[in-house]
Amino acid sequence: MSEAPHSSPAALFLLGASHHTAPLALREKLALTPAKLIEFQQRLAALEGLREFTILNTCNRVEFYGVAEHTGAIARLQAEFCVFQGFPPDEFERIRQHALGPDALRHLIEVSAGLQSQMLGETEILGQIKDAYADAQARRTVGAVLNRVFQKTFQHAKYVRSHTAITEGQISIANVAVDLAQKIFGDLQSTRILLLGAGDIGEKTAKAFQSRGAASLTVASRTMERAMELARVFEGAALPFENAPQHFADFDVVVCSTAAPHAIVTRDDVVAAMKKRRAQPLFFIDLAMPRDVEPAVAGIENVFVYNLDDLARIAAENLAARTAEVTRARAMIHEKADALWRQIESHVPAR
Repeated sequence: MSEAPHSSPAALFLLGASHHTAPLALREKLALTPAKLIEFQQRLAALEGLREFTILNTCNRVEFYGVAEHTGAIARLQAEFCVFQGFPPDEFERIRQHALGPDALRHLIEVSAGLQSQMLGETEILGQIKDAYADAQARRTVGAVLNRVFQKTFQHAKYVRSHTAITEGQISIANVAVDLAQKIFGDLQSTRILLLGAGDIGEKTAKAFQSRGAASLTVASRTMERAMELARVFEGAALPFENAPQHFADFDVVVCSTAAPHAIVTRDDVVAAMKKRRAQPLFFIDLAMPRDVEPAVAGIENVFVYNLDDLARIAAENLAARTAEVTRARAMIHEKADALWRQIESHVPAR
């Protein structure tokens, strides 16, 4: 990533951190809750020298794309973010990703195409970027430059996906999790699964379990109506969210994907559950950001805990076969990013 002194002129920029630079424990501290995202967007809208901006906030990255009058505005954004999140500035400096001009464009297109994802070639990230851009449009924090950048980025990401094989043999978080469950329990037909949280990633994991023969699924959500709705989809049962910890002993696999700001699966709850399970293993798949499962749970005998980074490491073992496709995709992206930069360069502050 390119560097620039704080006093020099700037133009289009990227600033942030992702799974490439920050482990899960740090990403938890950087992630913006829905309420905090709205509040920080309002703060940035009043930040002097920041012409346009969009915030990409996912389980694997918090990234700011924007147009600044000068690099001092980028430095102020970074300082504001660290204060807002209570994150040490020197630590953020160590893990941050920062790019200007065409380098920022290349990064955004690579992210959109799935080249920067933990699961190479995954498609969810493009939808997340489109949502972030739509939100910025609604808030009127994007203008001529970022409108052009994002619209062309979506085109380029689609082109790269359709002209390379980066999505072939794609490994998803959900499928990796189910593979692990099969290694632990064997046949999944009699495996009892609790879906703790009824969001998109949890639903995809439940579908992956069903595709491998799992027949017993229970859903617990903070909204009972949502739990019942999803339970009907999977022909399963619904459980009041607040009662879930008392029933951990009744399940073999617990898929955690809530939006809670703190851990909801405690060591004490799991210790109590394991006393009732009589040496039967209990498998937690923690897909939440921040994590739903306390780290101490992993130290309990016969309990298996896998989080997002654990699952990504397993999936990375299958990456080598597509190295050539990644090289081809990056070459395409560099060419298209450079062409786009030439189109928009005159619309950003001069260097």
